[in-house]
Amino acid sequence: MTAPDSVPEVANPEVESDAELAFEGALRPKTLAEFVGQTKVRGQLQLLLRAAEMQSRTPDHILLAGPPGLGKTTLAMIVAQEGGRPLRMSSGPAIQHAGDLAAVLSSLVPGEVLFIDEIHRMARSAEEMLYLAMEDFRIDIMVGKGAGATSIPLDLAPFTLVGATTRSGLLPNPLRDRFGFTAHLEFYDEAELEQVLVRAASLLELRIDRRAIAEIAGRCRGTPRIANRLLRRVRDYALVHGTDADLASVHAALDLYDVDPLGLDRLDRAVMETILTRFGGGPVGLSTLAVSVGEEPETIESVVEPFLVRIGLLSRTPRGRVATPSGWRHFGVQRGQEGLFGDDL
Repeated sequence: MTAPDSVPEVANPEVESDAELAFEGALRPKTLAEFVGQTKVRGQLQLLLRAAEMQSRTPDHILLAGPPGLGKTTLAMIVAQEGGRPLRMSSGPAIQHAGDLAAVLSSLVPGEVLFIDEIHRMARSAEEMLYLAMEDFRIDIMVGKGAGATSIPLDLAPFTLVGATTRSGLLPNPLRDRFGFTAHLEFYDEAELEQVLVRAASLLELRIDRRAIAEIAGRCRGTPRIANRLLRRVRDYALVHGTDADLASVHAALDLYDVDPLGLDRLDRAVMETILTRFGGGPVGLSTLAVSVGEEPETIESVVEPFLVRIGLLSRTPRGRVATPSGWRHFGVQRGQEGLFGDDL
C-alpha cells in the first residue's frame, strides 16, 4: 500500500488575522514614557493622572482632539494602563440611541475608563444623557409611555470618559465644557517621525539605515499612522525582492505605491493636476472639482484639502480653490489661463 502524497500546508486566515492584530497592538506605546511626540500633551496628561492617583480618585474626563492618525486611541489606552484601570471602547456612530449609552454606562465598574471615538457623531439624545452622567455619575431612565411615564434615577460607578474627535467644532458646548481637560494633538515634525520609525523598525526586526528612515519620515504627512504603514510597505518590498531596506528600496517601494517626495498620493495629485491643467490653476468650486476627479465633495474637503493647504500647494478663496505658486512649481505645469469655475463653491 503506497503512502498518500503529502498535502501542502494551507495558511489559516484566522491565525494570520490574529497575528496581524497582535502586531498592530505591539506598535502602540504602552506608557507615556514610550509615546513619541506631543510633548506638551504628554506632560499635561502625566500631571492629571498623577494628581488623581495621589488623591485616590478617578481622573477628570479627557477630550482628545486632532486629525486622524496622531495617537488619540493610543493615548486613551495609556490613560487606562497608567492608572491600572480597565478600559471600555466604543464609538460615536455605534451609539445612536440613549438606550445604547445607558447600557454601556450602567455596566461600568468603579474607576473604569470609557473611550468613545468620534464622539461628535453620537446621537443627540445620547449626548444629553451624557451631560448628567459626566457631572453627577447618574442617569435618568424613562419607564413607560405617555401620561404614565416615570423617570427612575440610576447611580453610576465613578468613571473617566475619554472622548476623541477629529472635528471638535461639531461638539455642542454643554458637552465640550464638561471635559476637565482638552488636549489638541499637533502634526509631528520629521525628527519625531524618525523616532517613531526607528521604534517600529525595531519591533519589526527590520534593519534599515538612517537615510531610508529620513526619506520615509519626509513622505508621511506628519502622521505616525502613515509612517508605520509606509515602513511596512518598504519591509514588504525588501522581502519580496530580496533586497536590503535601504534608500533605493524606499524610493522603489513608495514610487510603486504612488507616494511622492512630499507625501502626495494618487488622489492628491489628481486634485492638483485637475486644478492646474483643466481649470488654469483656479479658482474652481468644490462640487465641480469633485465631479472632475470622480470623488465625493466631502472626501475632497476633509481628506485631501487640509494637507494640500497645510503644505502650501492650494489656497481656499471665496471664489473657489486656487493653486499656489508652490503648487505650480511642484508639478512643473506651465501656468495657463485662469478658470472661471468658482460660482458653485
